[in-house]
This record gives sequence, C-alpha cells and structure tokens, in this order.
Amino acid sequence: MKKNIFPLLIVFLFQIARLIGQPQTEHYMLSGKVVTSNSTDLEVNLFNLESKLIKTELVNTTGEFKFEGLISGSYYLKISRNRADIYNSQVFQVRDQSLLLPTITINDRILETVVVTKMRPYIERQEGKIILNVENSLQNTGGSAFEVLEKAPGVNIDANDNISLRGKGNLLIQIDGKNTPLTADALADYLRGIPASSIEKIEFITNPSSKYDAAGTAIVNIKLKKGTKKGTNGTLTTAIGTGRYIKNSNSLNINHRSNHVNLFASYSFAYREMSNDLILNRSFYDQENFVKAYLQDNFIKTGSRNHSGKLGLDYNLNDKNLLGISVGFNSNVMTPNSTSKTIILNSESLLTKEIETQSDAKNRWRSGSMNLNHKYTMDSIGSEVSTDLDFIHYFNKSDQNFNTKTIIPGQTMPLPYLLQGDIDGGLNIYSLKSDAIKVFKQNWKFETGIKTSFVKSDNDMVFYDHSTDNPKLDVNKSNHYIYKEYIHAVYGNFSKKWKNIKAVVGLRAEHSNVTGTQVTMNLVNKRKYTQLFPSASLSFDLSSENNLEINFSRRISRPSYIQLNPFKYYINATTYKTGNPDLNAQTSLNYEVTYSLKSKYLATVSYSKTTNNITSVVKPIIEDGENISVQTDENLRSASYYGLYLVAPFKVLTWWDLNTNLNFYYGSYTGNISETQINNKGNFNIDINTVSTFKLGNNYSAELAANYKSAEVYAFARISPLWSVNIGAQKKFRNNSTLKLSFTDIFWTNYYKGLTVYANYRENFSSKRDTKVMMLSYSYNFGGGKSTQNRKTGGAEDLKRRAE
Repeated sequence: MKKNIFPLLIVFLFQIARLIGQPQTEHYMLSGKVVTSNSTDLEVNLFNLESKLIKTELVNTTGEFKFEGLISGSYYLKISRNRADIYNSQVFQVRDQSLLLPTITINDRILETVVVTKMRPYIERQEGKIILNVENSLQNTGGSAFEVLEKAPGVNIDANDNISLRGKGNLLIQIDGKNTPLTADALADYLRGIPASSIEKIEFITNPSSKYDAAGTAIVNIKLKKGTKKGTNGTLTTAIGTGRYIKNSNSLNINHRSNHVNLFASYSFAYREMSNDLILNRSFYDQENFVKAYLQDNFIKTGSRNHSGKLGLDYNLNDKNLLGISVGFNSNVMTPNSTSKTIILNSESLLTKEIETQSDAKNRWRSGSMNLNHKYTMDSIGSEVSTDLDFIHYFNKSDQNFNTKTIIPGQTMPLPYLLQGDIDGGLNIYSLKSDAIKVFKQNWKFETGIKTSFVKSDNDMVFYDHSTDNPKLDVNKSNHYIYKEYIHAVYGNFSKKWKNIKAVVGLRAEHSNVTGTQVTMNLVNKRKYTQLFPSASLSFDLSSENNLEINFSRRISRPSYIQLNPFKYYINATTYKTGNPDLNAQTSLNYEVTYSLKSKYLATVSYSKTTNNITSVVKPIIEDGENISVQTDENLRSASYYGLYLVAPFKVLTWWDLNTNLNFYYGSYTGNISETQINNKGNFNIDINTVSTFKLGNNYSAELAANYKSAEVYAFARISPLWSVNIGAQKKFRNNSTLKLSFTDIFWTNYYKGLTVYANYRENFSSKRDTKVMMLSYSYNFGGGKSTQNRKTGGAEDLKRRAE
C-alpha cells in the first residue's frame, strides 16, 4: 500500500505547494445597510456568478453588514429570515476598490407574509444535481428511507431490492456523502431502518465530475437533517401505523451551535413488521420440449428493530481552521420467517413431488464509525484544503434454521431435512482523503485531491445437517471467504467562468488491487488494474433565468464483496444464491444535455453506453440430476440507454400546486447467459410521477401523489406495468409542532410481476410487499436561533456500498 500511494502523495504535495505559493491576491470590502422595523435574524448571503455561497453575515442592530477579504469579481446578495429568502439583488461588480451598496429597504408586511409561506420546491436543480426536497412531503409520513426512494421520481426498485435510476442500475447509494456498506436485500434492510422523518433531501447526481469517486453509474445521496441555527435546537418525531402489520418510527435530532463550537447529536429507533408474497412458476425445457415445472408459493414475514445514532463536534480553531470529529453507530436486527411450498409437475403436468420449507433466522447487523476532519480556509472566495480520516467497522451475525419436508405420491414420507447455519462476518474500512481548491483571478479555479483506502472483509459461514441425531457438517453449504481491497486515487479539475459561459474539465485516476480468498475451497482470485476517468461540462447562461448545460463522464461499477464470493447461500430446496468470482467491473460513458428555466423547469436528454454491464439474473442449472434456479450476477456484453427527463411544476390555482415528472427512456441489452443470446433487446419506457399539494387554510394542507411505470424489457426479463396512489394531510400548530396522516398505495397496486425467458427456462414471478400502509406522525421543533451553513465531511465514499 505504501509503495502504491507514495507517487500520489508526491504529486499531491507538489500541487499544494504550487497553490500556496501563488502570489497574494488583492482583497476588497463590500458593505451595505438593510432598512426594516425588525432586523432580528436577518441573514445576508453573498454568492458569486456560479451561485456558490461565498459567505454569510448577520446584520447588526442598525441593519448594517459587511464582507471583507473579497477579490475582484461579480456577486449578488440574498437576504433571508428563518431560511426564507426575502430579497434578491441584481448582479454587481467589485472592481479594484471596496464597494458600498445602496440602502436596501424591505417592506415589513411583505416580509411577514414571505416568512410564513416560503417553502422549497419539491424538485430543483443546483450545480449539476437534481434535488428532491422530501422534508415536507406528506406521502413519506412515518415511512423509511427505502420507501422514500421507492416513491422518488425516476427511481425503480425490483423484486430483489435492486435499485435503478432512470433505467440504469448499479448505483452508488450514499448517506450524507458516505456510501452505504450493503448491496441489494441487505441494503434494503438497512434503508428500512432509517426513518423518513430524519431525511431532509435526496441528491441525484447523474453525471458526476472527476472530483467524485468513479464508482456507480450515478450517485444517490440521502441527506439527513442537521441543525443549522445558532443556539440549541432540535426536532422530536414519532409515528405509528399499520398495513398488514404494525410499523413505528421515532427520531430525535438536537444541535447546539455557538460562534466557535457546533455540537450535534441524533438518535432514531424504528420497529417495522413487513411481508412479501412471492409467487414463482418455473418451467424447464429441453430443446423447446417441456420437461417439468415448479409451482412455488412463498410468504415471508420480517420483523426489524433498528437503532442508530450519531454524535459530532465542529470546532473553529480560528478564522481559517475548522476541526471536526464524529462517531456513529447502527444496530439492525432482522427476523425473517418464511414458508415456501413447491409443487413439482412432470412433462405431462402430473404431480410428482411436493416440497415445503419452513425457515426462520435472526440477522444482526452492527456498525461503528469515526471521522476526523480538518479544513483550512485560504481566503474568503472558496480556496481551501480539507482532509478526512475515516475508520468504519461492520459486524454481522446470522442464525438460520431450515426445515424441509418432501411428499412423493405413493411413497412413505422421508424424514425432514433439518439444516442449521451460523454466519459470522466482519468488515473494516480505513480511508484517507485530502482535497484542495484554489480560486484565481479572472474566475479560474483548480481542484485536486488524493484518496487511499484499505478494506478487509472476513466472512465465515458454517452449516450443519441436523436430520439425524448426529449433526454433520455440510461442506457444500459452508464457506469461509476473505476479501482485501486497496484503492488509490488522484484527480484534478480545471474550471473557467466567462460572462455567460462556464467550462470544467477533469481527470481522475484510480488504481485497484483486489484479492478474494475462498478458504474452504483453497481458491485465490487476484485482480490489479488502473483506469482513467475523464469528465467535462459546459454551461451557458442564455439569460438570467435560462441555462443550458452539457456533461460528459466515464464511470465504473466494481463488483461488491458478496457478488464475487462463490459460496452457495441456501434459500430453499430448489433455489440458492451465489456469487460470481469471474464477474468483471462494468464501465460506462455518459452524456447529458440539460436545459433549465428558473432552476425548476428542467429538460434533460441523455445517452449512456455500458460495457460488461453487471446484471442480476435467475438462471437454470442442473445439479445432482435436479433442476435448480440460481440467483447470481453476470456480465452482459453491453447496454445502451437513451433518455428524456422532464420536470414541470405548475400553480394550477392559488391553493393548488402541481409538480409533474416525466421520464422517457429506451434501454437495449446485448449478451449471452445460459446459452441464450440477446442482441439489442429492449423497449421504450415511460415513468410518470405527479404530486399535488393543496393549501386548505388555517395551517391545514393535503397532498395527492400518483405514479405510473410502463412495461419494461430488461435483458431477459419483461416487467409488467405498475402504478400507485398516495394521499396525505397535515396540520401545523402554533407551538412549532405538526400532525401528519398518510395513506400510501391505497389500491395496493405497487407490486412487481413479470416474466423471465431463457432458451430452456421460463419463470413467471409476482412479488407483493406490504405497501398499503396508513401512518400517523407527530413532530415537535424546539429551540430557536439564527441560521448558518452546513458542512460536508467524510472520506470513505467509494467503499461502503460493496461491503457485506
């Protein structure tokens, strides 16, 4: 590791020396005065032409404010109170001398009205990101992060909990800029433990620049709430409801901020009982001749108890140095219990066998994390150096029991097959990240950084056959797998801003060194490779409200730890799940053109070409003379996506706001799996999402949301159309509390069904979750203070998604 990272450190230190060694830029002062009857809590926010917040100041008792340390350039002001914008200035120039602005007068009557009614739009675009402001969304009342994502426009979650965005899978899912450590069903369980009440917004970054980790076809960042006001503030939320089973979530967020110290803490507890009716009809063929069929009815009920918390401290050492530390924990206990009944028919559709498997498990996922961070501010216009050091430990333990009974007509029932498993796993992540930004004269900016990480995963799975009085080790199901991964990265970004044009070009290099050791089978799989990831964007300000942006990037999606592990994870007598040690990383080239009007009316045309597309499949094999269905991941040769994404908010009436999202895309796939060749197979798709908000007066409001997704061909599978309707209402009280009621998927139509076809195999499937849910939520905001700015930390951003 030291040998690999040493050249990167030399390059990075050289760049830092160059940045700090630049000649000093001349600085100026900007001052002004706000005239209003009440200047309390008034914030003056200074932005540059890139809409980047430069600095925030509070007006004094006489309404005066000033900004010091500015360089020559173009700026504008936003004045706000209680997070509501009440004044926007025109663009002005600071040129060669300090500037005194004309007096700003604010009408007090208008001020009060704005402060009460101002609310963020449901969807907006900021700096290359699509922002979904879910904090005030009623349809997410009492739900979880998983359900928030499930309802998000353009997001799709299939029957196996794989998440895709606008038709593209293998996403990078983050929580506050840090990757989640799980994949597929384990990731879904983790997200189900995070209450929706703790989420502020979701950021969708479909074409990230080279400053971001290259992992994932796109980034979905779930931003949790964090106090931004001075003084002591907090929010307490509790929710209870029921669908088929009971659900409860509770969260507490508290923050204390002074001039030099910001102390923040959060805790949440969620208990949810969930279910899934999974129907599978599998038909096997030989040269197109029907051989046999498995008719399978599965019912899974899962209980979940999740505790999570975070404690952190930011300390301003002085005007230029900020030091931070945070620790976090998560504990999730899942207790899935399932019944699987399989009827086996022969080639003449006659009953030959019945198999019933009863299973129960107790899965415990626990994690602890620590982050140390430091930021050095070079000047007041955005030049800085930041460093993050992360350590994260994950622990999982699972106790599993399977009881399988077989009935063969005309024969004596054999003894049941009793299988017991004990799984122990651990994962450690070490990450060091450092970034530097230098802003020069004439609107030039340079960004550079390095990142190095080490990951070790150790999972030991032991299964015993308890069918007799003397339990025997089942070597075919037991497994010990150790995974080690080193990733080193360095990047550089140059940007230039002209009057109405901004250009950004960047390049990122990542070196990966991976070793997977299958201890049980004495197999070692090593991979070592270095790849380059260029990115570029060109933005045109057509007018003060119209913008056109062109983006390009190259991305990579590496296989997760569990996707590479070849162990067989037993599901029932006819199905198991396994990893694929021969799975290759997929790479993609992504192109986007986005037009935005007022940053809220959006139209995006996109094209993406993916090589070695990682695809989750269920394929047939013959094992010990029996037909078995295997869940695994394979590489398709290629996949192409063509998309058009539209966002259109409308004010239908003074009391009715309508936000509509239309996502049109065409996906085509080429590859060969299970002796089945497909060439550019795909279809045209449309997703429609509408959210209507109604202001009913007296602090009452209501919401109606509807979603529709057309039929989709995804490689070897055809997914049927699905739709849902959600409703909600809320009442805000004068004591800063809110009561919300929601009813999601009221017609119980939001479930997956479809057909998978291979040359000698057909599977009809239907997965119906417990999505028809009514929830009642109460939240109380306490404390008060003056708003300040948030700060992002965390360096382990490209690792945790691929953990077990």
